Amino acid sequence: MTLWFLLALMTAAAVFAVLWPLGRGARRRAGSDVAVYRDQIDEIARDRATGLIGEAEAEAARVEVSRRLLAAADAARAPSGAAPRPGALARRRAAAVATLLGVPIVAVALYLALGSPQLPGQPLAARTSAPLRDQSLETLVAQVEAHLARNPEDGRGWEVIAPVYLRVGRFDDAVKAWRNALRLNGATADREADLAEAMTAAANGVVTAEAKAAFERARASEPKNVKARFFLGIAAEQDGDRPAAAAIWREMLTDAPAGAPWVAYVRQALARLEAPAAPGPSAEDIATAQSMKPEDQSAMIRGMVERLSERLKRDGSDVDGWLRLVRAYTVLGEKDRAREAASDARRAIGTDADKLRRLEDLVKGLGLEG
Repeated sequence: MTLWFLLALMTAAAVFAVLWPLGRGARRRAGSDVAVYRDQIDEIARDRATGLIGEAEAEAARVEVSRRLLAAADAARAPSGAAPRPGALARRRAAAVATLLGVPIVAVALYLALGSPQLPGQPLAARTSAPLRDQSLETLVAQVEAHLARNPEDGRGWEVIAPVYLRVGRFDDAVKAWRNALRLNGATADREADLAEAMTAAANGVVTAEAKAAFERARASEPKNVKARFFLGIAAEQDGDRPAAAAIWREMLTDAPAGAPWVAYVRQALARLEAPAAPGPSAEDIATAQSMKPEDQSAMIRGMVERLSERLKRDGSDVDGWLRLVRAYTVLGEKDRAREAASDARRAIGTDADKLRRLEDLVKGLGLEG
């Protein structure tokens, strides 16, 4: 209440200071003006005597100042009690009072109509200490970051913010946070798996060698760790070892408890993996390739890739074949051809949303965008 009183008092003082002149009569300054003009005439004479101005300029200046002197003298001779026109002063005072009262009244009315006067005040400290459910995600992240800037060795803080970074797409920050959490809190299967997941996200979905090693550490510490097992299946698929990936995911489905929320993802991955695929090299082809010189092996691989490319040009419905072709060109270091193959695949696949999603996931994971 004291604050409202002070604000009202300050508003009234400001309005009163501005409108005070409206309520006063005009002051006459004729007497002082006569003295000023006489001094100006004397100054003109002195400037003419010293040669600072010519006779023509001095005469013109004397005429103008004399005209003003006469007007001021006439005003000075007017009765000192002369008042403004009837009613003028009263109108000015009425306008001043109306404005003095009207401005605060209009301001309060607008606030009552558009504002929220029923809400209590909430200082900054109260806002930052509000319940978590009442704060935005950006505010929470900023608070934790400020805390970690002051306390960089707070392992709990790093563990709290790491999954948030992953959720909002700040993958590099998530990797850093999980590394700090591991360093300060110690290694566990979940922390290793979470770090590896962040690494995979930062690599556009590719399970890098470092991420794979972290997943393997997590599985070694906890053989049934769901995240580690699932991503190790992804790693096997990306390495071209489809049977190993399928075996990992089948085992996960066998071990899954009733109602496990992750079962649908594993089944989807397994279904994608077990879709009919184009025939690959036979055991005899592999044995032959192993006995070849490196340059002959390269030629054989390129020949197989070209045959796959020709087959897909004739029948482009095999999305797994397109995925292998894109991945093969990438492994061979021919990213331009990999991008061309991805473009051909998009045209061949058409509007099949699931196949297009698989293709785009691979393109993104291999860094072929743009």
